[in-house]
Amino acid sequence: MRPGTVIEDTATIGNFTEVTRSKIGKGSFMKHFSYLGDTSTGKNVNIGCGTVVANFDGRHKQQTIIGDGAFIGSDTVLRSPVKIGKYAITGAGAVVTKDVKDGTVVVGVPAKELPYKKR
Repeated sequence: MRPGTVIEDTATIGNFTEVTRSKIGKGSFMKHFSYLGDTSTGKNVNIGCGTVVANFDGRHKQQTIIGDGAFIGSDTVLRSPVKIGKYAITGAGAVVTKDVKDGTVVVGVPAKELPYKKR
């Protein structure tokens, strides 16, 4: 844990992680081998193992915001600045370069929204 980091009650942080200038919300999980920099997560967020927030654009550090209940799949890369909506899901290995709307699922490189079919 680096300076400027806030870990709220009941949040769980795994082994071999780095968190700097970030907030991990209440009840959230951050699994092993992950990096969060300049990131704010809501409540009950799952950050899968191997997730990286690419927060440096070559000149400045950029902010990432992850909404309540979001599920960030293993090995996801979030290229800042980006906002992940409430209850949004990223598939394993996704590279997210654009904002993700509340409740949507994105997959792939670069990440694209999966179409929703009403049953």
